[in-house]
Amino acid sequence: MDSKLEAENMDLQLKGKRALVTGSSSGIGEGIAKALAQEGVTVVIHGRNEQQASRVAGEIIAAGGNAFVALGDLATDKGAEQVIHKVLSILGAVDILVNNAGTYSISSWMNSTPSQWLELYNINVVSMIRTTLLLLPQMRELGWGRIINIASTVATKPTSVADYSATKAANLNLTVSLAQELAGTGIAVNSVSPGSIVTPRLNNIMLQIGLAQGWGTDLEQIQHHMLQGMMKNPADRLGTVEDVAHLVTFLCSPLADYINGANLRVDGGWVPTVN
Repeated sequence: MDSKLEAENMDLQLKGKRALVTGSSSGIGEGIAKALAQEGVTVVIHGRNEQQASRVAGEIIAAGGNAFVALGDLATDKGAEQVIHKVLSILGAVDILVNNAGTYSISSWMNSTPSQWLELYNINVVSMIRTTLLLLPQMRELGWGRIINIASTVATKPTSVADYSATKAANLNLTVSLAQELAGTGIAVNSVSPGSIVTPRLNNIMLQIGLAQGWGTDLEQIQHHMLQGMMKNPADRLGTVEDVAHLVTFLCSPLADYINGANLRVDGGWVPTVN
């Protein structure tokens, strides 16, 4: 069989699976939710903005997929419990958890405070722990599951944005720890670390940098400057949401059973190390 045709017809065996993608009302999370839905996964769109979450769910449904909405703040125990209760009332159980919700800080060492570090750690790390602990009991009963933690390349190549880099390093650490904890359960746990991925949030950050550097407000020109500097990578381009979504979708598949406790980078080669 022609290898190209075979690849196009690959069945990821995801039809009928149920997934919660946190922070999926925009950006990378939105892309992941849509990619999973295209493979026949019923997805719950999570966010805090009802209009944005409903838009994503509506677009998935219009494309022939199945999607629902669960709103709530995962940065509090009560908020996380409300979200998971809603998800389980809709789906009955969850086969796939993609911990994507989080925020980005542009603070450096000297313009941050301990309270800001704690707040960011709670949002980017403890929120993942909340959703994971709430869903693990039913996932263990199923005897199969996927947990994907979205980290960042700065987890292994820290920048001067120290608090954010530290939270992403913690994401990798808890991934490996949880994979060991769940040995023999049929649940695989992995991390995906995106590099510079074009999203509305990244575009806003680049516009701020462009203004500060005197590059103007033309986003294409600013991206060109960034690719010559701090975002330079061997692929010579910025990443797309789809670049991340395709990898996450494969990791969620039964075909990826032997990938566990791993961190997979999607960064065009920006991190110049073997691991």
